[in-house]
Amino acid sequence: MAFGRFARLFVTGGIALALTGCGSTSRPGATGAAPQGDGTSVSIPVPLPTARATRAAPAPLVTAIDALHHDFAGKAGIAIRAVDEGWTVEAGGRQRLPQQSVSKLWVAITLLDLRDQGKAKLEDPVVVRAEDLTLFHQPIAMLVTGDGYHTTVGELLRRALTHSDNTANDRLLSYVGGPRAVRGMILRKQLGEIRFGPGERLLQSGTAGLVWQPAYALGNAFAVARARLNPQIRAAALDAYVANPPDGAAPIAIADALARLARGELLSASSTQVLLDTMGASVTGRARLRAALPAGWRIAHKTGTGQDLGPRNAGFNDVGLLTAPDGKRYAIAVMIGDTLRPIRERQMLIQAVAAAVAAHAGSARPSV
Repeated sequence: MAFGRFARLFVTGGIALALTGCGSTSRPGATGAAPQGDGTSVSIPVPLPTARATRAAPAPLVTAIDALHHDFAGKAGIAIRAVDEGWTVEAGGRQRLPQQSVSKLWVAITLLDLRDQGKAKLEDPVVVRAEDLTLFHQPIAMLVTGDGYHTTVGELLRRALTHSDNTANDRLLSYVGGPRAVRGMILRKQLGEIRFGPGERLLQSGTAGLVWQPAYALGNAFAVARARLNPQIRAAALDAYVANPPDGAAPIAIADALARLARGELLSASSTQVLLDTMGASVTGRARLRAALPAGWRIAHKTGTGQDLGPRNAGFNDVGLLTAPDGKRYAIAVMIGDTLRPIRERQMLIQAVAAAVAAHAGSARPSV
């Protein structure tokens, strides 16, 4: 990779990019509040989409994004949609790439769509039991004791989106009707090239070359079983996943869905605000899109991180809605589907895309 050129593009426009760690060390229940509704179960109307003028994409931004995509060594896709101006910039953005935890967005939208139909409330009680536990990042597991963890739908939504808790998301998935319900929402709202997989347990075990067993949810049992596999079996399973990811999505479809969400075309105004506020409270991916934003910018986003096999990673993503100080909004999806590059370079690609958008927005503002 022409890393020197990549690094120069990374700081285009004089934007200093903060280097911070990923993830969170906060304990479950320590911070944040679950999104609240009004306690009612009435249908809330969703405005019909309106026709919007399409403008030509800004040439300097097109050039910058093309160069970033070209210089990165791996299978990646970038898509940017200007919510308020109507233009689109994309490079590799029409291929299906692994979403990983980005797919938690579609569970959240399915839930809030049910809320808009008067079929669900954020205050609805729900129990997370031992048999609901999944794998990898699931801080809610610490709270599952005895007869289970008694909580609310809104709290599961908060944990799934802000901490990317796999068990919270899978329990929410079962609440809304399972993968079929989410796929139905994607089809009904015409979100395009977005797949939804079978849930964390089956998706991750299949990607690793394993058949899911409930014992894998306990401690590091999954990691131990995976480590015992023949490396050729693991490599073949990962190859199959990358070639045809059951949770694959085109970055351009995700950017378009985020733009439609921001314009109020997917959910009611109330549910849209709940979702964007919750995404804005995310603590994951501190060294991805968020790290490149200058003061005064706001972000509502969702990260996704797939499994590693040696130096190889399949699925390293950040998608979200960036809002400039002047109020203009940009829906962004940066997805790395398969690469041997180290995590720092993956973070730098994602940050560089956000930096390029911020630089464009700064240069596009009228002088005073």
